[in-house]
Amino acid sequence: MAGRLSFNRVHFLAALALAVGMKPASAQDVPQLQSNQAYVEDVSRATTLDVNDPMAVFGFVMSKLPERVKVYPTENYYYFGFMHNGIRYAGNIRLDASNRDDGKVIFAYFEDTSQWYDDAPVQHAILDAAQGITVEKVEPLVYRITYQGKSVVFALNDLRNVKPPATALGPDETFIGPIFDESAIRFFLVYNPKLKIFHYLLDETEKVADSFFPAKKSDRILIGKRTGFAFYKDHRRDRKILIGAFAGNIQANNYFDGPFDQLPDNFIEGDALRQAILQVQPALKGQIDRFGAAPDGSIRFMIGPYLPYQAITDLDPIHACAQKKQKQPDYYRCFVTDDESGGMVAPRPNKRRPR
Repeated sequence: MAGRLSFNRVHFLAALALAVGMKPASAQDVPQLQSNQAYVEDVSRATTLDVNDPMAVFGFVMSKLPERVKVYPTENYYYFGFMHNGIRYAGNIRLDASNRDDGKVIFAYFEDTSQWYDDAPVQHAILDAAQGITVEKVEPLVYRITYQGKSVVFALNDLRNVKPPATALGPDETFIGPIFDESAIRFFLVYNPKLKIFHYLLDETEKVADSFFPAKKSDRILIGKRTGFAFYKDHRRDRKILIGAFAGNIQANNYFDGPFDQLPDNFIEGDALRQAILQVQPALKGQIDRFGAAPDGSIRFMIGPYLPYQAITDLDPIHACAQKKQKQPDYYRCFVTDDESGGMVAPRPNKRRPR
């Protein structure tokens, strides 16, 4: 009997070890499956919601959120979308750095736009206690919004300790702040006061959520397979500079239009951004706040040094310029488009989900 027990115990332990060694991957380790069936059934459902009433839509969105959410983009937009009677709606809840501590939250939604339908009206409102909404600061970068008895904690993306590697910054450059784009790509916003230009550098201190292929003209130009973002491998430093975003994405105002609308609002030190902008556009003195926006928030200075490209070959002149000027003082101007960051533009709350 003792021998049999020992034999069974050995087999049990061996089986247990085999089971442990061959356990299936956790749900977080495998891709999430999406099906056309789910899409068709979602689009086909008859639903009830007064989409002409912003407070009804806000209440609906709040009711569907969990008790705590993470806001990844650094201009503090929590993007959402839903289907209603065959139409996709998109929108966002924004805890703007300029007024969230005053108990305000910005809410916007609209019929989802596309390149063939881009004039859908946007419902936009700044909400506060007057609409029965409370916004409480729980701790730095954490806020609680309450409406109709439902509370949701919004944890903003804490990048306070994210800095570029020392080797990534040039001697004439100033680090403005870290950016987490809604595309899930991270950047460093830097300013060159000598040339009076901005760059978005790819943050590679963590795994980049994209893979890249080289342009035919030069392997220094890399294109994101998922995002369409185009980067240039700097001749002088170990870094990649954003040089382009696909024009169709910019027109559609989707997640891949580039980081111009996700500036590092929570991490700008003092007047660093405003002073940089005023060096580029002195005429804006007295007209912008520390975030580069008009006091009422209606317009904001656009930092868009990258090219809206239609074809990858549109990027070839950038490489030609860099090859020619890599030892010249104005080399870094090669990575700035002619119509770069010169304008005050209205913030674009619409942000459609790419399909």
